[in-house]
This record gives sequence, structure tokens and C-alpha cells, in this order.
Amino acid sequence: MVDFPSGQRSEPMQLLIVDDDIKFCRLISEYLSKHDFVVSFVHDGANALQTAAAKPWDAVILDVMLPGMSGYDILRKLREFSNVPVLMLTALSDETDRIVGLEIGADDYLPKSFSPRELLARLRAVLRRTARTQSSSTNEIVVGCIQIDLLTRRVTVENTPVTLTAVEYDLLLALAQTPHRIRSREQILNDIRDRTYDITDRSIDVHISSLRKKMGDDAKNPRFIRTIRSAGYMLVDSSRG
Repeated sequence: MVDFPSGQRSEPMQLLIVDDDIKFCRLISEYLSKHDFVVSFVHDGANALQTAAAKPWDAVILDVMLPGMSGYDILRKLREFSNVPVLMLTALSDETDRIVGLEIGADDYLPKSFSPRELLARLRAVLRRTARTQSSSTNEIVVGCIQIDLLTRRVTVENTPVTLTAVEYDLLLALAQTPHRIRSREQILNDIRDRTYDITDRSIDVHISSLRKKMGDDAKNPRFIRTIRSAGYMLVDSSRG
């Protein structure tokens, strides 16, 4: 069972599996159904997107290698209308392939040699992270020990108030709205482009460096804001370990 913050839902989790291996889907469905998941599955991209849009899902398991439309293409289209947590399955070992998936919105990756127990553990971890980032109030964003009050623009890290400039606050907010997902510099600029101050692609790095220092983060061994080489930045929940 997934542990949620007090007051949040405890009913079975709605899970969608997208994989063209019918036998695999049935085996995983049978296993996860014993662990508080209600499982549905589809075997191609068109049906995947239609099914994903038909109802709210708690998580999606998505295979990279699918006929017709790849898992990457499905994920790109899915992210146009949903922030549902996505765990991608891949038989590919190239790091670049994994980075591509994370950059376009995957929450985690799992090689296809996994055991059902490992899949369950990864799913639970993704769902716990998602639960922690959901606020008990619509006026607050919480990512692990980082709390952002949207009304007062007050930020605390490990219960300690952190004073940020307007630029730093908006950069943090842009990352916190999609935690555990890579945000390119261009995406960050798009998120804050309607602000009154001037900020450029190159100056983002300077502001991120200042933001890290104020949050007590170390660029060489970051707990909160990670630099993804040639891709951008990602805000993470340091309690993941």
C-alpha cells in the first residue's frame, strides 16, 4: 500500500499499462492487482492516448518500443494534457535514451529485465513522491522538505525560511511545478517570460547558482537542484536518498 499524507485518498490506485506484449500485461496485471492496484492495459499508441484521456489515472506504465507510435511519442502527446506519473519500460541500455525519456516527462525508468517486486517498489516510490508534491492546500507547493507558499511567496527549506529575489523565486517555482522532471533553459524561460524583469538563457545559470547557495545546496553534490548535462535542471525530493 502507498502511504499518503494525512487526509488523502486510500482507495486502490488506478493504473494504466501500455505495452504490446499481451502476456506480459496479464502477468503484471495479476501481480499488481494483489497490491491495491486496479489495472487496465492497452497495446498501441492511439488507444493509449484515448484511454489516458478518458479518466483520471494515478500512474501509467509505458513501454518505449511500441508498434506505430513509440513510447516517446505517446509521452510527448500525453504531457500536452496530463501530469500523471509515468514509469517507462525499456530494453535499451543507452543512457541517451533514458535521458530523452526523462527530459520529455517520464518520472522513472526501468529496464525490461525487472522483477515484479522491483516494479511494485518503483511504482510505490513514484506515487509517494507525487503525493508529497500535492499540497493539502491549492496555495502551497511541497517538494520533500521544500515548501512554497504561493500567496505570500514565502519559501522554507527544512523548516528554515529562505529569502529569495523575484527571479530566484520564479525559477524555483518553475522547477517545483514539475518536480523530478528535467526542465530545459528554454522551458524555464517560457515559464517566466511574462515577468517584468529581464532574464536570458545564459543568466539562468547564474541565478540557479545563487538559488542553490541560499537553499544550502551544493552544485557538486546537489540535494535539491540537479544539473542535467546538455539538458537543463531538475528539482528533486532529497528524501529519496
